[in-house]
Order: sequence, then C-alpha cells, then structure tokens
Amino acid sequence: MSEQSFDVVVIGAGPGGYIAAIRAAQLGLKVACVEKDKTLGGTCLNVGCIPSKALLHASEVYEHTSHGIAQFGVRAENVSFDLAAMMAHKSGVVKSNTDGIAYLFKKNKVMHFVGRGVIAAPGVVEVTAIDGAVTKIAAKHIVIATGSTPASLPGVVIDEDRVVSSTGALALPKVPKHLVVIGAGYIGLELGSVWRRLGAKVTVVEFLDRITPGMDGEVAKHFDRVLRKQGMEIMTSRKVVEVKAQKTSAMVIVEPVKGGDRQEIRCDVVLVSVGRKPLTEGLGLDKVGVKLDERGRVAVNDRFETNVKGIYAVGDVIRGPMLAHKAEEEGVAVAEIIAGHKGHVNYDVIPGVVYTNPEVASVGKTEEELKAANIAYNIGKFPFLANGRAKANGDTEGFVKILADAKTDKVLGVHIIGAMAGTMIAEAALAMAFGASAEDIALTCHAHPTHPEAMKEAALAVHKRTLNM
Repeated sequence: MSEQSFDVVVIGAGPGGYIAAIRAAQLGLKVACVEKDKTLGGTCLNVGCIPSKALLHASEVYEHTSHGIAQFGVRAENVSFDLAAMMAHKSGVVKSNTDGIAYLFKKNKVMHFVGRGVIAAPGVVEVTAIDGAVTKIAAKHIVIATGSTPASLPGVVIDEDRVVSSTGALALPKVPKHLVVIGAGYIGLELGSVWRRLGAKVTVVEFLDRITPGMDGEVAKHFDRVLRKQGMEIMTSRKVVEVKAQKTSAMVIVEPVKGGDRQEIRCDVVLVSVGRKPLTEGLGLDKVGVKLDERGRVAVNDRFETNVKGIYAVGDVIRGPMLAHKAEEEGVAVAEIIAGHKGHVNYDVIPGVVYTNPEVASVGKTEEELKAANIAYNIGKFPFLANGRAKANGDTEGFVKILADAKTDKVLGVHIIGAMAGTMIAEAALAMAFGASAEDIALTCHAHPTHPEAMKEAALAVHKRTLNM
C-alpha cells in the first residue's frame, strides 16, 4: 500500500468535485481528486446534462427540419435521421467535455486517482483501483462530492433494458414504439421529448395532480398544454402499482391516486424518472461518524463542513436542488473557505431550466411560495407573441412573468416559457443577485429585435405600462 499526502482530497469528479479541486489548486493548495469512473465529469457530463442536451438538440433539429421549416420558404423532402449517428454525436460531445476536465486537471496540477474512495479515518482516504491495488492518501481536508444516483419505486427493478433510468434512456438502441415515463419532472419530460420527436408514442404518468412540481403553477399549466399539443400523453394523479418487464415489452399498471379502476399500459420501454438520491453508501461515513440528515443527505453547516472536523461536502449529497450549477457554486465556495477566504452561495438566486421546446426557466420565488409566505407582490407578464424577434423566428409560444415586491418593487421571481428561456433567465438571475427592482430592468436598454426585450416588457408590465401590447 502506497501513501501520499495532500492539502485537499476531493472524492468525486462531477461538477461540484472537479470545480472544487481546480479552484483549490488555483488558490495554491496541493490537491487530489478521486473518481471511481475512468472518465471525469460525473453524472452531468457522462450520463446526464451534457449527453441529454446533445440528443435534445439533435432531435429538435430533425423535428424542425421535418415539420417546421416550410413557413420560412425552405423545402426539404424525405427527411430522415440516423440514430447511430446521433448517438455518435452525443458520445463525441461527452468525450470532448470529459477530456477537457482531464486537461484542466493537468493544467492546474490536480492529481487524479482512478478508483473508489473511502474515508478510512479523519484525514485519511483509501483508494481502491479496479485491479484491487490500494493507495492511502493523507488529507488535511476531505471534500465529499459523490453526487447522486437515480431513485426508483418500491418493487420496480431498473434493468436498463426494458425498465431504464435516465442513463439507459440516453442509450436506447432503437426508437421505442411506446415509451412510458414515470414521473413528470424535468428529466422525464426532457427525455420523453427526445423520443417523441423521433417517433415514439410517449405516455407520462405522474403521481401528483400536475407536472413539474415546484414550478410556478401558471407556467406549469401552460407547459402541460404545450406538451399535450405536441402529442405527449400525460396522466396526472396516477399511482404506479406495478411494472412488469417482459422479453419484448413491459407492462405498467396504474390506478387513480384517490382510488378507482386499475389500468394496464403495455409499452416497449419504461423510463423511471422519479428523482435522484444522494450517493453516500460505501464512503465509510458511518465509520468516521459523519452525520446524515433525515433524507439521507450529508449534514453540513454554512461552511459546508460536517460534524467531523476537516470533512466537507457539496453538491447533490447535501441539501438544496440537485443541479450541476448549484454544485459548481458550492465547489468554488468550499475551496475558498478551506484556503482561508470567504466562500458564499446565494441560494435565493439559483436558476432552473427544462430544456424542452419551448424551454422553461425560472429563478426565485413562485406565486405559490409568495402566497404561502404572505408576501404582497405585483405581476408583470409579456407574451412572445408580441415580440418582434420571436415572430420573425416563428417561436412565439410562451411568455415572461416577473414577480416583484408590492412595496419595494424588488424582483422576487422570474418565470419564462419560451424558445430561449434557458438563456434569458441569466439576466433575471443577475438582476436579482444585485437586488434589482422591476423598474431597474424596465429602464435598461435592450437590443432590438431580440427575445430578451420580452423581459423588459414584462418589467414594464409590473407597473402596467407595456409599450408593445
């Protein structure tokens, strides 16, 4: 058993882990990063954010070319797609990104250990390689950044063949005739959109009485109507009783949440997309006494430190939304704290995006949250149907909605459904980070013609003074 010593050892090389390692190295610390997989980047870069966006874009290009370009005077006949080529494009994008992290590790002198990391004792990490060789690493500070793994339902076995997680849904060998998605959250709706565009019948089964729990209610209702119009079948208030995987098909048995007759749905593939759970097993946390919270997450204080001195945690394994960009911000913050600087994450301004078409994006509070907190607010809305650039591009679906404090005019939340929502939400996040008012956005000159002009108009609408509607 060999032994080495570092200032910081990060376990996990996903967005939270690799960013923490790089930032700590930039601050002059000797850093190592332990990753069980051969490639860096974690779930996000390998089987999550990046590959899903590659397939979303590819399938959107196909659908647009097949059905959406005639309005622009462009003709295309007998349009087809090559699924193998799409998958190759996805793999190429993934490799480019993961190779990029490997380059950044070398550039910043971060030592990369391939193997499964276990905290053997405070200040000690043991790395077991694939061949069984064990390396003991001494660390002044240990950062847990092991991310999360797909959750399932009781009695439902994910075999990544007939019953798949998001990982399997990104690598189906052929387009299923009928895909059933269990769970109407961000991931399920995105992957359902990919396969619907490529020709699959898609049925979404959701336990709650609405899709995208946590999203602003008005936006969620509009989103639901759009998805149904696109051909997605959505069944809300339904409980999955059983999933039977068979040789050439699968059977999903559902029943109304409030009781009623059961229904059998036969399909080719079942995608279980009911959330994710923190990946804390096998880290030796119980052995060293690291406490978990009631949801199985690593409990940390406002400095990201656990109850065991010198052991920290960031990303999906701790409280908060399981988002790559949230993990990245925490990775930077914990590195700066360890290096003796001030690290901070503004949890009130973390955007969320659904990368369907149209996209849906939000930051801050929803109407439901403001009502529950008894906060008086004003609403400003502006539809893309009245936006010049959206008209020119033929993507007039959706609107921008701004919620501002009724007394101070401070922006409390922004919710967008539209073609460029994921990009536009950055303006809202920046404005909120600086404590901007709706009037501040309204008085800011926006380039014309652009989709973000709808943001300015929505801000004007807060005070009932829109100019283009």
